[in-house]
Amino acid sequence: MEAIMRALGDQHDELDGILSGLDDDAWGRPVPDCPGWSVVDVVLHLAQTDELVVSSADIGFAAAAEKIVGGAVAGTVDDAVGRMVDHERGAPWPEVHARWRTASAAVREMLGGSDPRRPLPWVVTDLPARTMATTRLSECWIHTRDVAHAVRSQLPATDRIWHIARLAQRTVPYAFTRAGIAPPAGAVAAHLTAPDGSSWDFGPEDAATTVTGPALDFCLVAARRLDPSASALTAQGPDADDVLRLVRTYA
Repeated sequence: MEAIMRALGDQHDELDGILSGLDDDAWGRPVPDCPGWSVVDVVLHLAQTDELVVSSADIGFAAAAEKIVGGAVAGTVDDAVGRMVDHERGAPWPEVHARWRTASAAVREMLGGSDPRRPLPWVVTDLPARTMATTRLSECWIHTRDVAHAVRSQLPATDRIWHIARLAQRTVPYAFTRAGIAPPAGAVAAHLTAPDGSSWDFGPEDAATTVTGPALDFCLVAARRLDPSASALTAQGPDADDVLRLVRTYA
């Protein structure tokens, strides 16, 4: 748990470092990877979802989400988060920045003080605190890159994505279930090249389906920020195509 919490803190610091250097124009720029959202909208979304993690622990996810929008939240997860941003859009960016800083600190405090196995309510089902922390890392990592893209900032890949790659590989069966198709025919493994050139191996050696390639590409595909066909990933086995199509890091 210490390692994932350290990674989450470092990811928050990376995003805050970008945000702290932005002017009024940059905060209002559209974010190509989040159609219809500006930089300030993305930061609002991160603040809201960090607040949801903390609030959901006390009153459940549905009630926590309804508290933000002032009513029932229907539709898909994307519909729900879009409605939340729409409901609270318009605050000055310094206020949104401060809100996200407070929310991110609160989620670190809550998760860092939890037993890694503590079940926490979330969108579809309860998640262990360790998994929740990893999903928060993943979401912040994704949106940090989105903001960097919008403001034309270059970010190096770091070993923080080990946690994201592990999450994506471990939750492949869940991704199949969410897509409404039969589970993989056998175990799925990922043999990835880390940003520093070392090897990261997730899953059994005798897995039926294996994904190979750069860890960064694997995480970007799972984040829906890179089409598998445009990546350097290769997959072999009975579920190769479906794994690359369905792998994900979020609900």
